[in-house]
Amino acid sequence: MEIQHLYQIFKQYPNVVTDSRKVVKDSLFFALKGANFNGNLFALQALENGAAYAVVDEPLGQTNKRILVVDNVLETIQNLASYHRNMLGIPVLAITGSNGKTTTKELTAAVLSQKYNLKYTQGNLNNHIGVPLTLLSLDEQTEFAVVEMGANHPGEIDFLCRIAQPDFGLVTNVGKAHLEGFGSFEMVIQTKTEMYRYLTEKNGHLFINAGNAYLMDAVKGYHEVITYGPMEGVFLRGEPLNSGPFLAIRAWFPSGVLYINTRLIGGYNFENVLAAAAIGKYFGVDPLLIKKGLEAYVPSNNRSQLIHTQSNQIIMDAYNANPSSMQASIHNFVSIDHPKKTLIIGDMLELGDYSPVEHQKIIDLAVTSPISRIFVVGELFNQCNLTDRCTGFKQASGLAKYLSLHPITDSLILIKGSRGIGLEMVLDVFI
Repeated sequence: MEIQHLYQIFKQYPNVVTDSRKVVKDSLFFALKGANFNGNLFALQALENGAAYAVVDEPLGQTNKRILVVDNVLETIQNLASYHRNMLGIPVLAITGSNGKTTTKELTAAVLSQKYNLKYTQGNLNNHIGVPLTLLSLDEQTEFAVVEMGANHPGEIDFLCRIAQPDFGLVTNVGKAHLEGFGSFEMVIQTKTEMYRYLTEKNGHLFINAGNAYLMDAVKGYHEVITYGPMEGVFLRGEPLNSGPFLAIRAWFPSGVLYINTRLIGGYNFENVLAAAAIGKYFGVDPLLIKKGLEAYVPSNNRSQLIHTQSNQIIMDAYNANPSSMQASIHNFVSIDHPKKTLIIGDMLELGDYSPVEHQKIIDLAVTSPISRIFVVGELFNQCNLTDRCTGFKQASGLAKYLSLHPITDSLILIKGSRGIGLEMVLDVFI
């Protein structure tokens, strides 16, 4: 089927779904395949549930004008998304990075939405399926799009850029994330900066933290760079005022110094906040509206959340973890003034051969820090050389059971680990 023909159908039925259980009347169902499912098997069910059309890539053994057969459903939805993005012609900003990309995307959306009719990546739909779905959610009223891009293998950022065709790009940072898929830290840098090389081809614009030596080195000679950081001479200069419990910053705008009091935990979020402010400044958002957007943003979904319980304060940051984000979280935790601190850390996944040494580094950092109690969760941390200050559990359920029998009170608690460890189970004990 020609993409132009499918696009005309999409324009008439723009509600795209890939899960037959979420089909509503007049939606357009794409029968994607995964490791454990085949959407083609649910195409007829989707039509019965009210879908206007079902796009499939396997014969269903019957003739139905509402069944659209293509060579590959995944490639079709990607091509349709790219075609739609081209037809709208609105500015698209892409955001990637090892740490902070989702928070930066949310902060940027909070700022830009003060001026523009904005659509942006929901949750972490930042892969080869999520990016097309974000693009297909844009409509004629959309004035600006912010698209988050994730990667765990070389070539992925370039591939996603070819779908979304961004005009502007931001790499928050590069760190030791997904080393199992990348193979090395150097390959992480190569992959994340694929966005730079794409935008070089397109004569696009880059936002960059001028204090990040890896990224600044990667953009040498680039013609259009918008910088931010704590130093003089950048497009937007800012500095953190404190690191706990909530981050406050000041930033220098032409109209004067602006003080911004965020609801984010951790000095490591300074770069994320300043990036969003720099983007807002570049796109003409009034400084007071930048402040309003940033101060109104409240983190959720286990990302740098400060939770008050009856007898404890909990920093819940267990959506994801890698060595660089884990170190930053622990350093920030140590910097907060509190007499009784408890650290609960879970395994950092997808590190491959680097896993043993990186987990041991975190243990060494923890045991040499002024922390009252340390609990570690997961097979990887439990294979480290633990001191008597560490109490280990193979699974989150084991720690949750222990804490229900041995309650922690009057403590500041940091919960940090990869999502796959399920540390939200531990949080439930305190709430």
